[in-house]
Amino acid sequence: MKNNDSPSTDSRRSETVRVTEVLRNEIIDGVRLPGSKLVERNLATELGVSRVPIREALKQLASEGLVANRPNTWSTVREFSPSDIADLNEVRTVFDILSFELAAQRHNREGLAKLEAAMAKGKELSKAGDVVGAHRSAADFHAIVTELSGNRLLVEIGELLDSRMRWQLSQHDDLDFVATEHAQLYDAIAHRDQAKARDLAAHHLGTSQKQHDKHKERLANAVGEDTASDQDTETDED
Repeated sequence: MKNNDSPSTDSRRSETVRVTEVLRNEIIDGVRLPGSKLVERNLATELGVSRVPIREALKQLASEGLVANRPNTWSTVREFSPSDIADLNEVRTVFDILSFELAAQRHNREGLAKLEAAMAKGKELSKAGDVVGAHRSAADFHAIVTELSGNRLLVEIGELLDSRMRWQLSQHDDLDFVATEHAQLYDAIAHRDQAKARDLAAHHLGTSQKQHDKHKERLANAVGEDTASDQDTETDED
């Protein structure tokens, strides 16, 4: 079958993939904050591309749930409401528990080694204080567990949820605690203990939700302190 794609088409597609990955990581890693503007013209200048790959990237990220597109104006980084978080937690309650249980039942040696490597890397990055790296490794750990479930439909659903789940997993401040729980989950999977994997996964979800709430509270307190500091500075200047 003849490939009708021109070099320019391939180049544009490659640029779109690169731009999408850059913006996705910046949103998940917290470089671009919720509610911040994503203006095509500015992003094109910043990333050194035309507006076409920017436009395509924003469409893709909107489909992943990370960007809110507004007709005839700029896009914004999505602000997850309490309702959005509650919906995601409900889906993860079913999805994660099933993934871990099936992984304990169906994993193979190669997949288990891959999971162990992700777990060990997350622990190492946590000890080193590499927040972004630890968050990414934690998300990789969950993605590998889904692969080990051996359920193609579950993997497809995981791909649809991946960006939102990675964003939520990036809202954790206690990296050591997460790494410890991942080590316990790995051990249950390695020993094919489905009941323990299921129970630990349920507990881990509770930990994730508490971590998210604490992270949100910390950010709110930080904003409050900055506001108070600005007000004090203005008073001193008066």
